[in-house]
Amino acid sequence: MNNHSSIIPNQILVGEQLYSEAINIILSSAQRELLIFDQNFMHGDFASKEKFHLFQQFLNKSIGSHLTIILQDAGYFQIKCPFLVSLLTIYRHKMVVYQTNHSVKHAKDCFILADEQNYIKRIHIDQPRFKFGSGDISEASLLGARFKELLNATEDGHITTRLDL
Repeated sequence: MNNHSSIIPNQILVGEQLYSEAINIILSSAQRELLIFDQNFMHGDFASKEKFHLFQQFLNKSIGSHLTIILQDAGYFQIKCPFLVSLLTIYRHKMVVYQTNHSVKHAKDCFILADEQNYIKRIHIDQPRFKFGSGDISEASLLGARFKELLNATEDGHITTRLDL
């Protein structure tokens, strides 16, 4: 899974560039499911063509691949990530983006969980410190449970509420 020598699994790493590279690794390695919680997609180079291509490759990997994104504020995503927004049109059956309600606006971490076993967890949005976990089923399980809680805190508390872009 790891083809970047500076990215060491299961350790705390620091730096925006490393964070973006770790996201690339997670996106490239995901096979079935990507669950993403983020404040607004401002960190991690999500607006780039590179991330667009990685998301597109993931969504094309298999019939069953699925991407779920929860954002606290979707404004940046809608305005600054036109490549990712375009994926919603093409892959509406495999991709959904939700916005949280006010009950979880205090959350300052963010994470990406791939296939219930690999993850990136940014400890605080204002600091480029994160853990890149590979094969850490215990922590991945906790993040999966947290994602379900966050999903219940999307607009109006209903999972059916999407960003209709």
